[in-house]
Amino acid sequence: MREWLGRVRISGFVVIMLGLVVLGTFVLVPTVGTYMDQRQQIQALRSAVQLSQSEVSDLQMQRDRWSDPAYIRTQARERLGYTFPGEIVYLIDNDLPASATPQEQDDVTGDVGQTRTDWMAQLVRSVAASGAAQVAVPTTPTIGVPDPTPSDTPPAG
Repeated sequence: MREWLGRVRISGFVVIMLGLVVLGTFVLVPTVGTYMDQRQQIQALRSAVQLSQSEVSDLQMQRDRWSDPAYIRTQARERLGYTFPGEIVYLIDNDLPASATPQEQDDVTGDVGQTRTDWMAQLVRSVAASGAAQVAVPTTPTIGVPDPTPSDTPPAG
């Protein structure tokens, strides 16, 4: 190894060139990093522009739909319930079967009654009972179609 190192002769030109390579590396590394960061920013901005252009095209399509009188007429009928003069509209107010409709109740009397209960204890029992109640999971009913399995108990309220 010592012989090999002894045979290597370094000239001034090689030292200058090696110094220039090291100096060039120190100068170019930050520039390359800046270049890569700018390329990433350009790509992010291009994707944002593409997303904005797709949103603009969607909005233009909606604008074109709203300029169509047939679409406006359909939306007014569906959303607002508008009709043409002379049309007969049937609104189904109570589409529950007879077994699910609430039964008629007795008339409310005008007499005021007084109870002998402790209202505070009853309030605490009510809050405790409501906290221990099971949570009902709502189902998504189909609009316009009655529930095929109605409950036998009238709704509370």
